[in-house]
Amino acid sequence: MSTTALRARRVRGKGAGLSLLAWLLGIAFFLPIAWMALTSFHSETDAATNPPSFAASLTLDGYREFFGAGSGASPWPALINSTAASVASTLLVLLLAFPAAYALSVNRVRKWTDVLFFFLSTKMLPAVAGLLPIYLFAKNAGMLDNIWLLVILYTSMNLPIAVWMMQSFLAEIPVAVIEAAKVDGARLPTILARVVAPISLPGIAATALICFIFSWNELLFARVLTGVVAETAPVFLTGFITSQGLFLAKVCAASLVISLPVLAAGFAAQDKLVQGLSLGAVK
Repeated sequence: MSTTALRARRVRGKGAGLSLLAWLLGIAFFLPIAWMALTSFHSETDAATNPPSFAASLTLDGYREFFGAGSGASPWPALINSTAASVASTLLVLLLAFPAAYALSVNRVRKWTDVLFFFLSTKMLPAVAGLLPIYLFAKNAGMLDNIWLLVILYTSMNLPIAVWMMQSFLAEIPVAVIEAAKVDGARLPTILARVVAPISLPGIAATALICFIFSWNELLFARVLTGVVAETAPVFLTGFITSQGLFLAKVCAASLVISLPVLAAGFAAQDKLVQGLSLGAVK
């Protein structure tokens, strides 16, 4: 057998091994979600058995409890609050991060690396360290249990990572395209809206999805700063956990329902997400 044939066989064998490894890793990451989904269709007694019973009868009692069949507490206000806070904060983040990233990547300001490091340093502070000052500010401003307080918090929390991500995406835009637009007489707002934004759309979509996921999953500030009016879905989920009784199937059902918006957003934007996260990976 020739050297070329042996090399081709080794490449195919290596590719098959990597494919098998990728499948095994994918299954390993999917198994907890599949187990949670299966448990959500079991009764509380069957869900609490150890070892778990795979042949247990299926029921929708967990979902009925989540939607208030027994307690009368509806999850819809919490889901609406989470959607409003996540979508509004994500839009604000994109509106603020896009021109900032442009100034740090295309039309670079002085000491732009120091500015990026400052944005990153704001994420090094533990969230719990700023909890008391924010609570006192919200209390004195009369903004406790207010959805707009969460919008402001989520915007400030996600803005640094959004600037970092979009700066790397916008740095890949050819400068010649922007210079050509300037020669044609386009001003900065026109360049941002009609030239830079369409080219960097995959990066914008990836940034928006990351910010939406972070806002949707946030629990600490929502738990402390909200009560009834601005309660979010993660806070509503914690209400099912009690010190007595069985609640595993109900929590699994609630977790699956609350995870669906994030999963749907990720599935809808998967093409743009892959393109955005791979920008700059290959020169």
